[in-house]
Amino acid sequence: MLGGCAATGDITGSLGTSTNAAQSQGDWRQRADSLAERYRRDPANPDVAIEYSKALRASGQRAQAAAVLQQSALRNPKNPKVAGAYGRALADNGQFGEALEALSRAHSPDQPDWRILNVQGAVLDQMGRSAEAKGLYQQALAINPEEPSVLSNLGLSYMLSKDLAQAESVLRRASAQARADARVRQNLALVVGLQGHFEEAERIVSKDLPPAEAHANVAYLREMLSQPNNWKQIGSTATSAAPKPSATARRAPARQGTRSLTAELRGTADLSTTASAQPAH
Repeated sequence: MLGGCAATGDITGSLGTSTNAAQSQGDWRQRADSLAERYRRDPANPDVAIEYSKALRASGQRAQAAAVLQQSALRNPKNPKVAGAYGRALADNGQFGEALEALSRAHSPDQPDWRILNVQGAVLDQMGRSAEAKGLYQQALAINPEEPSVLSNLGLSYMLSKDLAQAESVLRRASAQARADARVRQNLALVVGLQGHFEEAERIVSKDLPPAEAHANVAYLREMLSQPNNWKQIGSTATSAAPKPSATARRAPARQGTRSLTAELRGTADLSTTASAQPAH
């Protein structure tokens, strides 16, 4: 269910890829096969490399996706679009230090891009450097006030710091924005549920999920909170792939594109298409 803080799509458990949930891995594998020939013919073309990497990542081939972008970054060292996509791919693979170095080349201090700042913050949160992450989210909000994806990451950063009241306040701001999507509302439901307000959490989740699935996901949260070291488990779900769902959650009706109760640090759109945008947003 609850998915929110990346790239990386928004880092996207991890900084997630910003792919269309309606497309299956099989669809993306077909696209990757189609783009592979174009990439072999023109490996120096940054747009082809980025699109090929995106298809590889969406089809589960994350290591190869990062390798493609590594070569593209070597061939196009001054291309911020490539640097942003490469940083996101590295973050997807858990290579957070290298991701930060690549993302730093995707914009500059005198021309900051709020999207890159958001993803950099998500990477820092995954490294346990939440104070620095919050600073980057605030910088991103200074450029693009009340952007829901940034507010969502900031809220989850407060959650990781165990400041649930502040996390809820920020996530309610995020959820109130017209551009807020289901992942933002799911993150709010997670934080509300963590404070024991399970009925309200279920009402929030029910805006985007069928009733039975919403109920099963909140039941999973109850189960997770009843376990020893529950905060350790909750923190790990916000900075890694989604945990294996409980038997209760598995009984919920299947719905493509939904996830079990986890927080997801995220960026807004896929950096492969947004990192080259001008910073004044």
